[in-house]
Amino acid sequence: MRTFVASVLESAGEYAVDEVKDGLDALRLVPRSTYDLVITDINMPDINGLELIHAIRQNPRHLHTPLVVITTNDRERDSQRALKLGASEVLTKPFTREELIATVDRVMEAARTKVQADPAAKPGSGAGGDG
Repeated sequence: MRTFVASVLESAGEYAVDEVKDGLDALRLVPRSTYDLVITDINMPDINGLELIHAIRQNPRHLHTPLVVITTNDRERDSQRALKLGASEVLTKPFTREELIATVDRVMEAARTKVQADPAAKPGSGAGGDG
């Protein structure tokens, strides 16, 4: 799934992708950089996507970074919890290439609109971020 997502986004020609193998790798990588978007799966080894969302939102640098959660769980409870923790959108597997691109485009457009209304909402612009 990780390879599929990276391939789709890179082939769309608009996105550069940093790919990690699990939640622990994401926890090591995300705080070191500024990202326009983070995509995570709920079901991952070591830590799950919900724990990753919580950790990302604790970092002031990523208070406004859009987050898309991919899940095989069609359980409303998991989706609601992800959104409550700070996910921008939940995408349920299976999904098509077109659905992935549409979701990413929609989340990115919402982030751009939010930044136009409030420049402090720019990804990476939280306290301690390098803007």
